[in-house]
Amino acid sequence: MILRFHVEGTGERDAKITVLVIAGWTGRDATAMEAHIVELEAIGVPRPQTTPCFYRAAANLLTTGTSIEALGPETSGEAEFVLVALEDGLWVGAGSDHTDRKLETVGVAEAKQMCAKPVAPALWRYEDVAGHWDDLVLRSYAIDGGARVPYQDGPVTAMLSPTDLMARFEASGGTMPPGTLMYCGTLPVLGGIRPASGFAFELHDPVLDRSIAHEYNIAALPVVR
Repeated sequence: MILRFHVEGTGERDAKITVLVIAGWTGRDATAMEAHIVELEAIGVPRPQTTPCFYRAAANLLTTGTSIEALGPETSGEAEFVLVALEDGLWVGAGSDHTDRKLETVGVAEAKQMCAKPVAPALWRYEDVAGHWDDLVLRSYAIDGGARVPYQDGPVTAMLSPTDLMARFEASGGTMPPGTLMYCGTLPVLGGIRPASGFAFELHDPVLDRSIAHEYNIAALPVVR
């Protein structure tokens, strides 16, 4: 899968992504992670046996487009920071782990495979933010009728740090060769998990005063029995 990203100071670049990993239950704060587990249990998603866990999904689900199609109305997004391993090092971006919530009650891995995975078309070098990583903030908005309603808001410290997360992935038998993109976990939702006609997400760096932001529309396809 070829994705085109804007890289500050150098313009556009194409990245060939061949491996997509979706890390789940990556909370650094046990209380916040438990809150997310509980909100998912409320819609029927079983509690994980271990944390964190690492799901694999098809790389061709990734998109930097501004619209996706999903089967049925019971899907929703999640703002996450993403790690992208390329030939010239580690990069950071933002994405939405859009998921089929109805299927998630049957199997989390299956639900994640069912939906496109939006990624913002911009990257930062990890080394440029590593020194102030804990200052970064994730935000998302559910969009309905043109209104942007706050959906998630919090520091990246809610999730394991990139170095810790990658170490745990490697300890589980995983590797991150060039061409790997990893979604790295999400924040609890404000007001409960719910569908919307659009979704916006942002990774903000208050130290360097910049953001990676993206939004997309969701077209719900009819479910024919």
